[in-house]
Amino acid sequence: MPLVNVIRGERIEPAPFNVRTPYLRVPLWLVLAAWTAKWLWRLFVIYLRFWYVTLPLTGLLALYVRFGWWGPGLALGIPACGLTTWALWHWPSFRRWAWWPTLARWRRFRYRRIWQPAMVTAGLSVSFDSHTILPVLKKVRVVGGTDELTVRMVTGQIPDDFARVSERLMHTFAALGCKVTPGNRPDLVRLTMRRTDPLTTPVGPLPVGAPDYMALPVGLREDGGVYELRLHGTQVLVVGATGAGKGSVIWSIVRALAGGVFAGLVQLWAFDPKGGMELGAGERLFARFTCTDFKAMADLLELALSEAQGRAARLRGHARQHTPSVTEPLIVIIIDELAALTAYVTDRQTKDRIKAALGLLLTQGRAVGVHVIGCLQDPRKEVLPFRNLFPTRIGLRMAEEPEVDLVLGDGMRDRGALCDRIPMSLPGVGYVVLDGDPTPVRVRFSYNTDSHIAALADTYAFDSARVLDGELA
Repeated sequence: MPLVNVIRGERIEPAPFNVRTPYLRVPLWLVLAAWTAKWLWRLFVIYLRFWYVTLPLTGLLALYVRFGWWGPGLALGIPACGLTTWALWHWPSFRRWAWWPTLARWRRFRYRRIWQPAMVTAGLSVSFDSHTILPVLKKVRVVGGTDELTVRMVTGQIPDDFARVSERLMHTFAALGCKVTPGNRPDLVRLTMRRTDPLTTPVGPLPVGAPDYMALPVGLREDGGVYELRLHGTQVLVVGATGAGKGSVIWSIVRALAGGVFAGLVQLWAFDPKGGMELGAGERLFARFTCTDFKAMADLLELALSEAQGRAARLRGHARQHTPSVTEPLIVIIIDELAALTAYVTDRQTKDRIKAALGLLLTQGRAVGVHVIGCLQDPRKEVLPFRNLFPTRIGLRMAEEPEVDLVLGDGMRDRGALCDRIPMSLPGVGYVVLDGDPTPVRVRFSYNTDSHIAALADTYAFDSARVLDGELA
């Protein structure tokens, strides 16, 4: 505020505070030299950073200076002819060692272009001390129709942070799907971006052979390889809406076990509460088949429980896992609509018998070779109270988003199991989750027509004469 002279009563304006910025006269030649040095350094850094482009160009330029156009022409023509011959002679090895690494370099360049805005808009950037810290894109690897991005997380982040925004990342990078898995180090996470979809076409019936209970071929994975389902030591739950393809899952498993059925090493016990509409076509494959009488279904489940408990008594102290044989075959119980047995039976006593027998089978049957494959549409807890007793779960197309985590486990939808996004035009497509494995696997199960099922039943029909145990004959 202005000062006032008390004696004379005059206003005294403060003197202005002059600030003069010091300056240094720099010769023009020095400025030009500094600019030149700066840009030469930047060019040198770019040259080293993109060595896979600059070094070949340098070599071609040297050849041109030394030999004219013949030099770079031969330098490019001879490798091109060699690569073309390699690709025509053995495409799988060319794709693995030449095409995919080259494509990975190009994809990495494209990802890096939009990496910063992608991380910021997805909420994966961290602001600290007036700085924005981003996850680091370490490596891009192309495998089939997928891009595998290895990312180093910011300190304090976990893979679930990326899983929660996997759908956002999928759309940001214009991919068909995004699956998040932990990396091979605690600070790394792997993002699998699906670029193409080999599962858009139906999968035909797979060959029948001697069954490997640890790896039953039942369909194709999203990378184009054969998916092998483990049956030994597990129970399988299949959940999907109407028309989602539960029949494809059932008949894919039955087809994979048909060789064991014919040899007498496997017995299929079929429950079809819908009057036999689904499983009746292959009735000759089944050692036991029931489709209308719920009391008979309860009796059959209790018989299976009795067999499981008898085997446990015989194996106690001798072995911890059952080995299928003709005298004690692997028993696979197939239930087409599990909810009809656990929730929709009107007779209270019959329902209680079914629930009691089924619950004990799910807990005691795995080690003794009695397995349950249950299919249903409604995954609510009141419909299937012992859902957690199925270590292997298959989620097909579902109607609502919460059903995915309800069936496959908490967080599975964030990790890429978008069962509610499977279109109706892709029956038989689903996600397989194994207990203890946080990574869902996208699979399309093989489709068996009525003629395929009839031919399978004619060729590999169950022969009761092979069953030596009179109780099960």
